[in-house]
Amino acid sequence: MKKIDKKSRVPLYYQLVDLIVEDIEAGILKENDKLLSERELCDLYDISRSTVRQAMIELEKGGYIYKEHGKGTFVAEKKLKQDLQKFYSFTEEMKKLGKKPSSKVLAFEVVEAEDKIARRLELCEGDEVYVIKRLRLADLKPMMLEISYVPCDRFPNMTREDLESNAMYEIFKSRYGAKLSRAEEIFSAVLVRKSEARTLDVSEGTPGMRIERYAYEGSKKIEYTKSIARGDSFKFRVVLD
Repeated sequence: MKKIDKKSRVPLYYQLVDLIVEDIEAGILKENDKLLSERELCDLYDISRSTVRQAMIELEKGGYIYKEHGKGTFVAEKKLKQDLQKFYSFTEEMKKLGKKPSSKVLAFEVVEAEDKIARRLELCEGDEVYVIKRLRLADLKPMMLEISYVPCDRFPNMTREDLESNAMYEIFKSRYGAKLSRAEEIFSAVLVRKSEARTLDVSEGTPGMRIERYAYEGSKKIEYTKSIARGDSFKFRVVLD
């Protein structure tokens, strides 16, 4: 068992935070595992209760643990930690977390692009686009609600059945030979609206993240997507050089 170094300049509570986070990330402590009680942690590491409480506060702030009144403290579910410098897909990122990704197609139709959507995809008003509304899930837990607009002329004859059995980007690449070169995303903090809350299985007014996404093939836009992500399930990271 790793010990807390009382001679170190690193605060004792922060050392405890590091030890617990290390066990979580190594899989020693798994999602929804119950942590030792405050008293047990005090005895195990020979530290004060105030030190343990400060560590618990920091762990809860970081989204590593959650508390249930009268039951104890538990390891929180892993959040999707998205690196904003890399092109990614929801399906692949969920697999990396050891979760089973799935999508539920809520709506699929072909429409003539109205002015706003045509401008976003750099099409002519009236050009046909697919409108695809999907619920993205991980281990059957709702994670993100998406509405995607995709030009029909680039991906002809795509069907709802295709999307119900395959990831959209996989269809783009394998069936149509699309080479996704980059994506641009715009983020804004929002409160989840009533209609979105029911689908995402959260309370109305819960903090969420609105994401607008443009995917490119070379210089040409081939997808515009509006998403609402659960604020308790996503963590975004950017590295500034």
